[in-house]
Amino acid sequence: MSDGGTFSGFPGQGSAASEMPPLLRPPPSPTRDEQSVSDPLPFERPAATAVAETEVTIGPTGRPMPFLPEPGPVVDRGRARVVSMCNQKGGVGKTTTTINLGASLAEYGRKVLLVDFDPQGSLSVGLGLNPHEMDLTIYNLLMQRDVDIHDVIVPSGVPGMDLLPSNIDLSAAEVQLVHEVAREQTLQRVLAPAMDKYDVVLIDCQPSLGLLTVNALTASDGVIVPLECEYFALRGVALLKTTIDKVRERLNPRLEIDGVLGTMFDGRTLHSREVMDRLVQAWGDKVFHTVIRRTVKFSDSTVAGEPITTYASTSGGAEAYRQLAKEVLARCLDE
Repeated sequence: MSDGGTFSGFPGQGSAASEMPPLLRPPPSPTRDEQSVSDPLPFERPAATAVAETEVTIGPTGRPMPFLPEPGPVVDRGRARVVSMCNQKGGVGKTTTTINLGASLAEYGRKVLLVDFDPQGSLSVGLGLNPHEMDLTIYNLLMQRDVDIHDVIVPSGVPGMDLLPSNIDLSAAEVQLVHEVAREQTLQRVLAPAMDKYDVVLIDCQPSLGLLTVNALTASDGVIVPLECEYFALRGVALLKTTIDKVRERLNPRLEIDGVLGTMFDGRTLHSREVMDRLVQAWGDKVFHTVIRRTVKFSDSTVAGEPITTYASTSGGAEAYRQLAKEVLARCLDE
């Protein structure tokens, strides 16, 4: 920049000669030898700045995106890891995440069991089932001792992924369980016979912090918190964390928060970006690098009764859930 000039180094803008800095050369040698005067001035190239082999990519959370390796095959199938999708606020993407994360894990060779633990039966409907036509649901498994879990499990239509269905009958279980001995451990007890047949169990919780949700947290090894990138959703997470801490202290010492997942993210709006910034400030590395963006394909796949990974396999939503599956495997399943 010359005196009074402006910088013009942006693409598409020329650089006037008058704006270039003057060339400074060392004073001439005192010798008057003609040969030395005719020699060309030495030219030295500036030292090249070292460039990293791989450029750092900043993700939608404002942090550098880590390298997520392709998941390898299952070497030894031990006890399944149980993960609850939990948030007392409705409409934040719990059911959508349960279906699509499960389908993505199944694509990577994991044996997955989905548990519909919401009386609305949204998980069952989202996989193409009619909850009112089921003879046996998870309600029967919880309340009738003569029902075997393998009689209730149904195929989901996705290879490697099964489902424990639910319907409105489950709403009665919350009242009836109050009078049971060790009522908080009921779900853990009925899931036990199937734990060695799966790699991961994903529980879709209802939007409340009642007895059913406490049952799910007691049976779980980890919690994934889907959180809509919206201010009211952010406010309610503190109450959920208090509930998780109480369950860990009193009922389930192994329970931990596997991650917080930003959903319905719209990077074009300042509000979504601000909520994401606040989320990272509050939860730090617990926030998944993967973010689920808004897309109409999720609604379309729900109407079709299948995961987005099969309905729109090449869509951005499908790729996001595959990336989330890699992150979940790297973070808490393939440790």
